Amino acid sequence: MTTPGSHASTSEIDLDALFRRYATELHQHAFRRLNDREAAADIVQDSFLRFLIWKRDRTHASFPYGPRSFLWKIVGNLSIDLIRRNRIIGPMVSLDDALEAVDPSPTPDRTLEARQQYRILKRALDELPPRTRQALLLNRAEGLSHAEVAVRLGVSSSMATKYIMTALAHCADRMPD
Repeated sequence: MTTPGSHASTSEIDLDALFRRYATELHQHAFRRLNDREAAADIVQDSFLRFLIWKRDRTHASFPYGPRSFLWKIVGNLSIDLIRRNRIIGPMVSLDDALEAVDPSPTPDRTLEARQQYRILKRALDELPPRTRQALLLNRAEGLSHAEVAVRLGVSSSMATKYIMTALAHCADRMPD
């Protein structure tokens, strides 16, 4: 068996173990760059999702410097992307504020595409165990942090994180590229 820091193939890596081992240091790294705890948490979560997708698409690939280095690179790149985006377009606004500025009548092809994506996502969510689905919806739809999700569900923070990561991975597998 290989350890998360060794030169393992991606098929041998336990994502949950990697998350438990590196999430805190990755969050601190992102926070130092962004000075925003929520943005840092989102970046770390997105980094693990990207790591998972990369791993899934390359079953026989290996990490020359280990998965930790690869995760640090993803966090760094996503942090830089967010900083650049904020410089160009400004910080993200709430969905309610954005809806006020958007044309209320999307084109027919956009409507059809949105309906198809909604059906795929709904089906993926329906396939999840209830607590896993609830954790994801509390985090993504209601905007609760992992710690707040844990309190709401009556589980540990690491369990809430595991629920959310499992749900994200499941939904990413179901959504078309």
